[in-house]
Amino acid sequence: MVVKVYGPAYASATRRVFAALIEKGIEFEIVPVDLLKGEHKNPDFLKLQPFGVVPVIQDGDFTLYESRAIIRYYAEKYAAQGTDLLGKTVEERAVVEQWLEVEGQNYYPPIYTLVLQILYFPKMGIPIDEKVIQENEEKLGKVLDIYEERLSKRNYLAGDFYSLADLTHLPFTHYLVNDIGKDYMIRDRKHVNAWWEDISNRSAWKKVLQL
Repeated sequence: MVVKVYGPAYASATRRVFAALIEKGIEFEIVPVDLLKGEHKNPDFLKLQPFGVVPVIQDGDFTLYESRAIIRYYAEKYAAQGTDLLGKTVEERAVVEQWLEVEGQNYYPPIYTLVLQILYFPKMGIPIDEKVIQENEEKLGKVLDIYEERLSKRNYLAGDFYSLADLTHLPFTHYLVNDIGKDYMIRDRKHVNAWWEDISNRSAWKKVLQL
């Protein structure tokens, strides 16, 4: 059965789901949701996602939203298929979950603010706040320093295997490196840069960028 993914192909959270589905070799169909027209706030969409946020998946009769929950679901459901994104032991899986939480709680908030301020506010006619940009760049820098130390000892965040812990970083780090002029935050950290070059050149992610 083909999985339906509701959301625009360019949206960061939707791209996170696409990357996981492609890594697992799962066939999917994109159901476009035009954010600019407010289709994510339409009653029909709100029946699927009451908070009005993309993406949402429909897998037969099963509906699920929140991109990190979705990628966990598919990594578990198809554990024996495609790339192992969870780890093989309870301990490995626990470390994957640890770094998924780090991404959601420590990495994502400052990088999201930077992307919003630098990339989207100008397009929306909203003045940028240089103080907010500086504060969040400092926050992100401290997080990346911890990543640098971690990645000096391991090839990937959860160990020596690519996992959801790495995959979940792809969409917003892509913005950081390619769209908001902050690529030095990655490039100036030797081990973070090597990690980024590795994960961003995976065939699954390249396919996501072509969607």
